[in-house]
Amino acid sequence: EVQLVESGGGLVQAGGSLRLSCEPSGITFSGYSVGWFRQAPGKEREGISSIHSDGDTLYADSVKGRFTISGDNAKNAVYLQMNGLKPEDTAVYYCALNPGAGVFSLAPPRYQYWGQGTQVTVSS
Repeated sequence: EVQLVESGGGLVQAGGSLRLSCEPSGITFSGYSVGWFRQAPGKEREGISSIHSDGDTLYADSVKGRFTISGDNAKNAVYLQMNGLKPEDTAVYYCALNPGAGVFSLAPPRYQYWGQGTQVTVSS
């Protein structure tokens, strides 16, 4: 059974930084992507970044240049380094896994397995 556990959320002032961690387990297939998503109250879930098992990365325009996704194969973890945080980045952040070697995308419906989410709050 695939499981994902996020950590690293919290409260930070505008301009600050946070690093989110995602630890997937139970992966038995080759070729997959792990993405980061966020959902603010009253808004749809938004894909913000993803990393494929072959190393390719994707970023939403809203975070490009501020957020960096990376993977650590030894620790089987995926990280999202968030710099220059803004109040509009406040949301629950989720990591999710898209199994298989299909289309590499930030679209939430393509991701089959989801973590429980971690709150990120940016104060002005």
